[in-house]
Amino acid sequence: MAELTNRLSSDDARILALESAVLTGHTMKLIVLAPGAPLDLDALRNEVEGRLSTEPRSLERVETGDDGSPRWAPSGSIDIAHHVRRWPSGRPSTREDLRLAVGKLMSEHLDRSRPLWAIDVLGPLDDGSEAIAVRLHHAMVDGIAGIRFLEAILLDPHDAPTHDVGTHAADSRPSGVAELRRLPSVVVRELGRPGSGSPFDSTVTAARELSFVTAPLSVLRDIAASRPTHTTVNDVLLAAVAGGLRSWLPPQRRRDLRAQVPVSLHQRSEQATDLGNRDSFINVDLSIAQADPLRRLDVISARTRVEKQAADAAVLYDMFHALSRVRPADQLVSKIAASSREFSVAVSNVPGPRIRVSVAGRRVDGLYSFAEPAAHHTLRITAISHENEMGIGFCTDPTATPGIEALAHAVNAALHDLQEAALHDAR
Repeated sequence: MAELTNRLSSDDARILALESAVLTGHTMKLIVLAPGAPLDLDALRNEVEGRLSTEPRSLERVETGDDGSPRWAPSGSIDIAHHVRRWPSGRPSTREDLRLAVGKLMSEHLDRSRPLWAIDVLGPLDDGSEAIAVRLHHAMVDGIAGIRFLEAILLDPHDAPTHDVGTHAADSRPSGVAELRRLPSVVVRELGRPGSGSPFDSTVTAARELSFVTAPLSVLRDIAASRPTHTTVNDVLLAAVAGGLRSWLPPQRRRDLRAQVPVSLHQRSEQATDLGNRDSFINVDLSIAQADPLRRLDVISARTRVEKQAADAAVLYDMFHALSRVRPADQLVSKIAASSREFSVAVSNVPGPRIRVSVAGRRVDGLYSFAEPAAHHTLRITAISHENEMGIGFCTDPTATPGIEALAHAVNAALHDLQEAALHDAR
C-alpha cells in the first residue's frame, strides 16, 4: 500500500461517506467559451498537467488507513488522458444538448482509485462555442477552494486580485463562554421552527437534470441599494429564488419554504493550500406566500441580517462539531443535516473571478456551478459570480422534481419583477 499521508478532516470524511449508488459526492463548474477554433485537447492536457503541482489534492487519492479512516495518499503517476477528455458520447450541438450532457456527467461517479477530479470538453456547439465541465469531489474542495482550483490548473493566468480566502477575521469570533450563552437562542432561530411539508421531500435516484441562467450583477446590486435598510446581493438572489418558486409551484403548494444558505467560516489569514470544507449555514424563510416582491425581499433581508450579526453560523458549526465527536450524538448531527423539516432547498452563492477570464486564450462567456441534490432535498440552486455577471445553476433529480428549465426561467423573471418594482418604488 502506498504510504498514507493526511487524514481527511471530519467534515471531508462525512461528505465522502455520503456517497452512494445514487449520490456522486461531487460538484460541477461549467465553463462556456466564446465561439472560436476548437480547443486543442492535447495542448489543454499538457497545460493542466504542468500546473497540477500547485494543487496537492489534484495528485492524491483517498485510501483507507489501518484504523479504518480515510486518508489522502499520493496517487503515483497521473493518467492525464483520463482526467482531461472530450465528452465521449457524441458532440452536443445545441444548448439543450449541452444541458442534457452535463446532466449525465453530474450523475457519473468519479473513480475512487484516482484523484477525485475530472475535466470534460463538450462541443463545439453549432454557434462555435465550447463548454468545459469540471467535476470536483466535495470531500476535496468547498465552494471557495473549488474556484481556486480552477484558477490554479485551468483558467489562463491573470493579474486581478482573487477574493479573500475567508469571510471573517481570525479574532472576530466571540469567546466560548459568550457562544455558550447564546446557543439556546441560536438553536431556536435556526432549528426550532420546523417547516411545513416540502415539495422537494422525495427519495432521490441517480438521475440528474441541470439548467442555468445568467443575471447581471449590476441589477442585483441596484436592487439591493434601493432598499431603505442594508440589503445584500445574496438577499436579492434569495428573493428572486422565492419569486421564481412562487410562480413555478402549483397554487396549492405556494406555502412558505425555508432555504438553507451555506456560510463560509474560513479565516482571511488562511493560505489557499490550507482550504478544506469549513462551512456552516443559516436557515432563511423565503416568504413565498408574500405576493409583493419588495416586501418579500425586505423580510428575507431582515432575517439574514439578524443571523449574520449574531454569528449564528459559527455557533452552529461549533455545536455540530462538538456533537459529532460523541456517540450517539453524531447520529443526531446526520439526522438534522438530512431533515426536510429544517429546510426545503439549499441556495448557495460563491464569489468567482472578478474579471473576465479565459481558457487557452478563449474568453469565458459563462460560468456556472452545480451541487447535487440529496434524499429529501431533490433541488439545489448554486450561484457564482464572474466579472459583472451571476451564473445561477439548478440541479435536480428529474424523476422527483421535473421541470427544472421552467424554474430557471421563472427565477430570471422574478429578478426582472424585483427590478421593475424597485424602479417603480423609487419614483
